[in-house]
Amino acid sequence: MNSFLTYIVLGISLSAPMGPINVAQLDRGARMGFLQSWVIGLGAMCADLVYMLLIYFGLAHFLNTPFMKTFLWTFGSFVLLYTGIDTLKNMNTASQTALRGEQTSISAFHSGFLMALMNPLSILFWLGIYGSILAKSMENQQFDQVLWNSIGIFVGILFWDLVMAMISSLFHQFTGPAVLRFISLAAGICLLSFGLYFGYQAFIQLFA
Repeated sequence: MNSFLTYIVLGISLSAPMGPINVAQLDRGARMGFLQSWVIGLGAMCADLVYMLLIYFGLAHFLNTPFMKTFLWTFGSFVLLYTGIDTLKNMNTASQTALRGEQTSISAFHSGFLMALMNPLSILFWLGIYGSILAKSMENQQFDQVLWNSIGIFVGILFWDLVMAMISSLFHQFTGPAVLRFISLAAGICLLSFGLYFGYQAFIQLFA
C-alpha cells in the first residue's frame, strides 16, 4: 500500500507543473464548467495510456527517433497554436451559449488527447521516468506489482485532473464576465507561447 501511495504522489507531482493541458483545463472550466475541464484531462490521460503501452511493449526506440521527434514538435506546435487562437476567438463566449452538450464534450476530449499525444514533453516523461521505473520494477517485482505501480501513477494524474477541474469550475461559478475574459486571454497567450516554443524546437530538429 505504501508503494501504491508513493506512485499516486508521483502521478500528482508530474501533473502539477503548469503546461498546455492545465492551461486548457483552466480556460475551458472557467468558461464552461467542471465537466468540460475534466473531459480535457481524460483525453490527455488516454494519450498517456497510449505512450505507456508503447513503452511497455518495447517501442520506446521508435518514439525517440529524429523523425518522430520532428513530427511531434511540428504537429504539436500546430495543435497548440490552433487551440490558442481558438481560445482567444472564443474568449467573449458566454458560458450558457458555449455549452452544446455531447458535441462540446467530444471537442474537449479531442483537444486534451491531441495536446498530450503531440507533446514531446509527455514522451520525455514516459521514456525518462516511467521507462526507468518500469525497467527497475521488472527486475525486482512481479507483473502484478508493476501493474499496480502504473495504476498508481494514473490515479495520481486523475486526481490532479479533478483538482484542476474543480478549481476552474469555481471561476465559472463565482466570477464575472470580465474575469473570465481575462482567464481566456491569459490561457490563449500561454497556449500560443507553448506553440511557438514547439515550433522553434521543430525548426532546430530540422535544421540543426
